[in-house]
Amino acid sequence: MNNNYAIKLGQKLKDFRLKKNLTQIEIAEKAEINSNYYAKVERGEVKVSMELASKIAKVLGVKLEDIKPS
Repeated sequence: MNNNYAIKLGQKLKDFRLKKNLTQIEIAEKAEINSNYYAKVERGEVKVSMELASKIAKVLGVKLEDIKPS
C-alpha cells in the first residue's frame, strides 16, 4: 500500500464519520482502538489491516467496499 492509498482511505473514513456526526474518539472506542491511532488512520499516516478496516466500516455502518479508495 502506498502512502497515497492510505491518505485516500483516511479521507473516506473521515467523510463517512462526519456524515454520521461522530467524533474520532467515538469511532475509536467503538472499534476498540486507541483514538490517537485512529486519528493517524484518518490522516493516512499508518497502514490499516483488513481486519481493522472491517471493524471501522462496521462502526460507521457501511460496507468495507464503501471505504475502499477508488
